Amino acid sequence: MIPLPLARIAEITSGALSGMADPRAVVRGPVVIDSREAAPGSLFVAYTGARVDGHDFAAQALRAGAVAVLASRPVEGPAIIVPDATAALAELATAQAAALTAATVIGVTGSAGKTTTKDLLARLTARIGPTIAPAGNHNNEIGHPLTVLKADAATRYLVLELSARTIGNIADLARIAPPRIGVVLNVGTAHIGVFGGKEAIAKAKGELVEALPGDGVAVLNADDPLVRAMASRTSARVTLFGRGEDAAIRAEEITVDERGRAAFTLRTPSGAAPVRLRLYGAHAVDNALAAAAAGYELGLPVATIAEELSQAEPRSRWRMEVTDRPDGVTIVNDAYNANPDSMRAAFEALGTLGRGRRRFAVIAALRELGEDSQALNTEVGRLAATSGLAGLVVAGSDAAPVLEGAHEEARRLAAAGGPPGAGGPPLITHVPDAQAAAAELGRWLRPGDVVLVKGPRAMGLERTAELLLGGAAQ
Repeated sequence: MIPLPLARIAEITSGALSGMADPRAVVRGPVVIDSREAAPGSLFVAYTGARVDGHDFAAQALRAGAVAVLASRPVEGPAIIVPDATAALAELATAQAAALTAATVIGVTGSAGKTTTKDLLARLTARIGPTIAPAGNHNNEIGHPLTVLKADAATRYLVLELSARTIGNIADLARIAPPRIGVVLNVGTAHIGVFGGKEAIAKAKGELVEALPGDGVAVLNADDPLVRAMASRTSARVTLFGRGEDAAIRAEEITVDERGRAAFTLRTPSGAAPVRLRLYGAHAVDNALAAAAAGYELGLPVATIAEELSQAEPRSRWRMEVTDRPDGVTIVNDAYNANPDSMRAAFEALGTLGRGRRRFAVIAALRELGEDSQALNTEVGRLAATSGLAGLVVAGSDAAPVLEGAHEEARRLAAAGGPPGAGGPPLITHVPDAQAAAAELGRWLRPGDVVLVKGPRAMGLERTAELLLGGAAQ
């Protein structure tokens, strides 16, 4: 953070100093919303949530060295009182971003792959200058400004992930830190129930390219028609990435190894170089291409881009984490979140990684699918049952449509004959929660098996993976 006295922060946020706050006291960062992360020179933002009220932890943050608390009501100690903490945080981040005159802001959005692409791109920009990027997927009205506030005068690149739950969300985030490069990955079915259709999702994602200046760059997926059409919504230069020949940045000669890791030739207007990803799943190629296209626009040589992409390991947890147990059982923890598109990609990766092995999966009903929820979840069940599994565990109280689809396909496969996992139906069971899923699989697994754990974030299936790996439930 660029250091600011409390008086200036109060001015930016239209707040009032309280609790004998010294207007000359300087906040040097970080800005935090968790009192356990407060440190000398920090600013603690007190949020009132559904279960926790940050104001109750103000004293703890001040004892840890916070200069003051940004609060919506008085607390015991130095504070800046504002009407709305979220709006105040956005105003503070907007002012800080405006002061980062030497930094290039890069925004990444899409229905799937945002976090992985952001992680890859941050690795590329770090080769050419100090870079700030969000931890995990801090991509909403709270995480986004907190990430911006981590930047200081030395920052040269801000790689930001922008998410949307309604029309206007991305536009609001883009106003905080106006992007010069905007990367749009895809328009899928994540949150389709909230938006009401893919066209509305495309409208929301396209707010990123609309925010670009005329001398900016829109990096668009040539293989997704709804993304490609966004070129008409910006006056910025457009660079296309993809797998087809008309993409300026494209992947050629794609292969996938026995562990599900892709290799390809990265082709650019100025040359080509080989890439061998350490990320799992063929869908990682698209994320790598998006990052490569943005890196190319920043002037990185194709050989450097290929080198960095080939060395990149997964940074954000619970996204295609592949771990081998001592007994040879492989756990694929892709439990951070799920939608119909990412579910298909995960089962495709399982098919490659589990070739010649007994395969199992733990899944749960997808959420935020609106009026299509039952049909889409039934399709998820069908997908799972036809993926060559020996066994399928479906978790959660809302699993009926998934089970319906899975059992329907299992009956069809049973009529066709064949043992489970070899053309026949999988064993199918329903459990209430993540812990029960781990217990059930513990009875099924034997050395050499592979398990996919995949479901919506709210189901907490990462606990299943942790338990299968010998850890304690979090």
